[in-house]
Amino acid sequence: MKLEAASRAIRRAQPAASRPRLEVRGKFFFAGDEKVPLRGVTYGPFAPDANGYRFPAPEVVARDLALITELGANCLRLFTPPPRWLLDLAAERNLWVLVGIPWAEHVCFLDSEEITDNVRRTVTEIVESCRDHPAVGAFLIGNEIPPDIVRWYGPQRIAGFLRELTALVKQVEPGALVGYANFPSTEYLETDFTDFLAFNVYLHSEPEFRRYLSRLHSLAGDRPLVLTEFGIDSFHEGETMQASTLSWQVRAALDMGVAGTVVFSFTDEWYTGGCDIQNWAFGLVDRERRCKPA
Repeated sequence: MKLEAASRAIRRAQPAASRPRLEVRGKFFFAGDEKVPLRGVTYGPFAPDANGYRFPAPEVVARDLALITELGANCLRLFTPPPRWLLDLAAERNLWVLVGIPWAEHVCFLDSEEITDNVRRTVTEIVESCRDHPAVGAFLIGNEIPPDIVRWYGPQRIAGFLRELTALVKQVEPGALVGYANFPSTEYLETDFTDFLAFNVYLHSEPEFRRYLSRLHSLAGDRPLVLTEFGIDSFHEGETMQASTLSWQVRAALDMGVAGTVVFSFTDEWYTGGCDIQNWAFGLVDRERRCKPA
């Protein structure tokens, strides 16, 4: 029954008419003549299904994407590779997708030729699986390599490997945009070879938040700056605090000329490290998709 439902959803979800590829012009994104400020939410990761995909069933994803667009988003950030039918559903809703490419960032990966070869193969396979899809806005070739790993190898060696992965993406999908989701603990890791500067920032003081965005603009130079994660936990801080914090964070980001904002996350449902996380609640909606004040 699950496969039949998936098949029906795939037949219903035809890709939207071809649209211009997302591209960088100065500090912002454009699709053709249209300027595109990315207004995003993170989606997943979820528990794996029988086929290994880390997403709900197609009918659940379709309902989620309808609610996401109703909330005003035009972008999804994914941490795991999407099946083609999910990209089709996103295209139906005119959503841009930031495709995260997961790999073993949290181990001493440069010590192992087997691991680095696997990373290269993973990047190639995921980009090939998304090739030429109108929903794909960009690829993220990594996320928050830990500071001890970066210090151990030195930022130049890590940057060299990320540069190689960027070139792999461009080889498979010429013209694709590529970023790397960095965070403040390793801001010294320079990624000037990416198309835009992507940072995950969790600061809950508005003056500090604004000052750090100024700092990130200096690192971005002439490239767009995208906040690929920001948010606050309503489980510990309360839903009222979550709503007020996200309100000024989005406003401050727009005031400061950020090209894209991605709230972590759409839903409280979050599966990572082989566990269903129950004691955090970063979602704009709860597990039953009931909207919070945020």
